[in-house]
Amino acid sequence: MTRPVGTQRVLEARRRLAVALLRLGHSVSEVAQVVDVWPSSVYRWKDAYEADGDAGLTSKPVKGGPSTKLSDEQLAALAALLEDGPQAHGFDTDLWTLKRIAAVIEQEFGVSVAQTTVWRYLQKMGWSCQKPERRALKRDANAVRRWKQETIPAIEKKRE
Repeated sequence: MTRPVGTQRVLEARRRLAVALLRLGHSVSEVAQVVDVWPSSVYRWKDAYEADGDAGLTSKPVKGGPSTKLSDEQLAALAALLEDGPQAHGFDTDLWTLKRIAAVIEQEFGVSVAQTTVWRYLQKMGWSCQKPERRALKRDANAVRRWKQETIPAIEKKRE
């Protein structure tokens, strides 16, 4: 026998059927065979029913915190937040990291996610990892060349 598969409602119905069969006088092993579970499960359900009545057989809430999945609308909102840049969110430099994006997601959406999840979100949004350019974008190549050819030789110590 394997772990039961089904919705909470289906599994709860199985527990209720098992207890009903027990109340009709069937043995634990017969009930276990009919509902396709281990006898220990039937004993556990019987004990729960005897302790709490029908409430002992109801489905319990699924454990775990809120979903860590962001909806498509939230992903669109995240993209807009990221376009504002890291400094708009209180970071010192203008460089996004997975850790920083995870912090923004937690702050804005109340969802704590791992860095691997952040990476998947970025891929889903069509974003890619990009290394910042080392040179200034508005660099004047002619001015740099003139500085190297004229200024540097003038200020360098002449060797005798």
